[in-house]
Amino acid sequence: MTDKTPAPKNDAKDSGGAYRATLNMPDTPFPMRGDLPKREPGWVKDWNEGGLYKRLRDARHGAPLFVLHDGPPYANGQIHMGHAVNKVLKDMIVKSRQLAGFDAQYIPGWDCHGLPIENAIEKKHGRNLSRDDMQAKSRAYATEQIQQQREDFKRLGVLGDWERPYRTMDFANEAGEIRAFKRVIERGFVYRGLKPVYWCFDCGSSLAEFEIEYADKKSDTLDVAFETDDADALAAAFGLPALPVGKSGFIVIWTTTAWTIPANQALNAHPELSYALVNTPMGCLVLAEELVESCLQRFGLEGQVLATAKGEKLGGLNFRHPLYDVDAGYRRLSPVYLADYVSASDGTGVVHSSPAYGLDDFNSCVANGLSYDQILNPVQGNGCYAADFPLFGGLHIWKAIPVILEALKNAGRLMATVPITHSYPHCWRHKTPVIYRAAAQWFIRMDEETPDSRGVFVKDRAEKTLRQMALEAIEHTSFYPENGQARLRDMIANRPDWCISRQRSWGVPVPFFLHKDTGELHPRTMEILDQAADIVEQGGIEAWSRVTAEDILGAADAPFYTKSTDILEVWFDSGSTFWHVLRGSHAKAYPNGDFHAEGPEADLYLEGHDQHRGWFHSSLLLGCALFGRAPYKGLLTHGFTVDSQGRKMSKSLGNGIDPQEVNKKLGAEIIRLWVAASDYSGDIAGDDKILARVIDAYRRIRNTLRFLLANTSDFDPATDAVPEAELLEIDRYALARASQLQAEILAHFDRYEFHPVVSKLQVYCSEDLGAFYLDVLKDRLYTTAPKSLARRSAQTALWQITHAMLRWMAPFLSFTAEEAWPIVAGANNQGSIFFETFWKFTTPDEALLAKWGRIRAIRELANKEIEALRAAGQVGASLQATLTIAAGADDAALLRSLGEDLKFVTITSAVSVVDAAELAVTVAPSAAVKCERCWHYRDDVGSDAAHPTLCGRCSSNLYGAGEARTVA
Repeated sequence: MTDKTPAPKNDAKDSGGAYRATLNMPDTPFPMRGDLPKREPGWVKDWNEGGLYKRLRDARHGAPLFVLHDGPPYANGQIHMGHAVNKVLKDMIVKSRQLAGFDAQYIPGWDCHGLPIENAIEKKHGRNLSRDDMQAKSRAYATEQIQQQREDFKRLGVLGDWERPYRTMDFANEAGEIRAFKRVIERGFVYRGLKPVYWCFDCGSSLAEFEIEYADKKSDTLDVAFETDDADALAAAFGLPALPVGKSGFIVIWTTTAWTIPANQALNAHPELSYALVNTPMGCLVLAEELVESCLQRFGLEGQVLATAKGEKLGGLNFRHPLYDVDAGYRRLSPVYLADYVSASDGTGVVHSSPAYGLDDFNSCVANGLSYDQILNPVQGNGCYAADFPLFGGLHIWKAIPVILEALKNAGRLMATVPITHSYPHCWRHKTPVIYRAAAQWFIRMDEETPDSRGVFVKDRAEKTLRQMALEAIEHTSFYPENGQARLRDMIANRPDWCISRQRSWGVPVPFFLHKDTGELHPRTMEILDQAADIVEQGGIEAWSRVTAEDILGAADAPFYTKSTDILEVWFDSGSTFWHVLRGSHAKAYPNGDFHAEGPEADLYLEGHDQHRGWFHSSLLLGCALFGRAPYKGLLTHGFTVDSQGRKMSKSLGNGIDPQEVNKKLGAEIIRLWVAASDYSGDIAGDDKILARVIDAYRRIRNTLRFLLANTSDFDPATDAVPEAELLEIDRYALARASQLQAEILAHFDRYEFHPVVSKLQVYCSEDLGAFYLDVLKDRLYTTAPKSLARRSAQTALWQITHAMLRWMAPFLSFTAEEAWPIVAGANNQGSIFFETFWKFTTPDEALLAKWGRIRAIRELANKEIEALRAAGQVGASLQATLTIAAGADDAALLRSLGEDLKFVTITSAVSVVDAAELAVTVAPSAAVKCERCWHYRDDVGSDAAHPTLCGRCSSNLYGAGEARTVA
């Protein structure tokens, strides 16, 4: 394979006497500058107009299936950097699975129903729209928003079935949700009950646990005295014959919710706590014994403990409402109930109960015999007390607080009040405080069956409780990172029943008819659910809204029933998508999926870590309710996008990075590399300085790729490839090192890890390639004969490394990989690198890797010594240096095995190896003459009289048999 053809004499040197034209200078159409903002839209257009996603599906038909089920973003507003992180991360995983040989599909989705869209419509058109008008405008708005977001996602280089995404407002999905709801009823999990649920006045609806966040709120604490209705009974509870003469008895409560006091119906004490009866100038006060001192100090009173008693002795005692004597509407008694949730950690050790406004209060009162219709619930959905409510009718509860405090003070029942700032639940949409408020709602039960006459609709009751199944499912789910498992487990272990109904218009209906007198469901409810699903599948939720009771029930029954106007909450929407997307609307997209009667199971769900309480949570509960297991095999969570100071990106702070602007200025590839280079298990920091570092990293990778492409531009693997056994040793080492690195990279991809891949790729480009292999290779690539074994051996290794490296980077540097792919693939180009699979290397030679690892370490020592001489001004380039390496027996034998090629490895003009006890390198300037062509300093420069400025090996490479290379 030696090229013995001499270069034409007229071309051998230019007019200046240089031999530059005889060198094999690299050449490639792959530009140094990516010009990403201008060129990326062209690739996006080609991918979409060329139907790349469908062609990839056709090419992988029959391959093992990988399903990443998309957690639907909300169809409202432009995408932000958090969206970009989420979608790019999903895209990288899908593409890496595609390159691993899977039929890796991605059906993007959108969450379309719910309050944010209703709020947007109300801001634009007012709050008095009819249900039909709200639904029509909401559907149009969501459609518009989806189109905008879809283009932004495509611009990020995300491959998916963009022509046929799923949308929760698609008729088939809306119908599928009703069918899923029916199935949950059949399994015995749905009941209707009056319970306190989170309520947002701005939403005008109940909220799920998932929709609550905590923020600081300023409140007034208040200690309120309830006067005993039976002084003798109170005294007897403390073992006294009577209270002191002229003294009345009071039990004192402490609360931070003054607005609940008007609806008080009971008091709670802990049965095992010790309570004291304290004689004060105001009267005899009942307080937790260990809190007496702090309470008296707060009240500004002095007192003596008359007696103590366990809380169980207080059970059944009656006390008067603190406004008992102010208005006849409060002339009621508050009994003491015993409850374990009471503590003496703060306050007074006594808790007041307004059962409509607290879950513990509600449970305690109901357990002690209070019926649902006896529960006082004066706060309306808009946050105001009912107009006829005594003293405070029509007032909003927040504005009523000072009025309530004044009324208690005037009644002589306000012992103390102190302003505090405390953590309080807020609506995560409106950022406003919420309350617990009792309302008749539909629930999914977590534990033992709730007694309910609607059990008649249960067909095959689940053998275990929903909580039990969900906790078991978590144990069989893989978590990335692993700490997500404990987080989700704790949430499931402690969550209350799931309130799934909402009082809004834009959502999937709860298609029930309730008897006007009894509140019972119509006997044909299960048939009606099927009928509703069919109607919705044909005309959407709007079609069901137009249906009347008479249309469904007939003229005989219709007058006795009310059509429910509730909708299913949006977490039921998104949580049930696996049911109707994977096995329904997009089932044909998953021909090999194990989506049978036991239910669909995606390989992975991926969202931000807040979705442990959101989509992951609701999907898990519905998967278990429907099929007894989770709808996913693995859960991956990523952090929020934050600025360099760790503050969450937000419009209000002005610290966000706009993905659209980054696309225009830097290119989406920089966003993709930033996401890939970030450890998504924590928050992901980004700002202009961080992106500038990402650009530097991109340039290093691109320049390395350009070098590889340029130096294989005349290489045809069909005719020029050298068998591996005949490759020069350093080339075999380079392939072994690439194979070793690929094994590490694929292991990271299997664990959905990208930042270690980016880090290792950068180190590989700068150290393994740039600082070593390519540095050593340049002489052989440029100076040997174009078709020589030496050069073709190098090109064979470079060609394989280029193929491998393009595949490693393709999941995150998709545009750059696609740009380079036609140059590498040549006639084998199918139109995209994503038709390929990861490169197949032979098993790396461990002995060879160890040998060259030691050689590189010795070379590093030599480089340090050369650098010291260069700094002293004694040599210029390393080729001007000669080395003497003193080494022990093993190192000396290793270096001598390289023969004359050792000087090429060290990039010096001469190297000698001498035996010594310890390793040492001595550097000296060469006394030889510099070759004009290869720049080596050699004694044989001028040995060819016809070419007096050339060394012997250049003369041989150009006009003779060519130099022999064996190692490097």
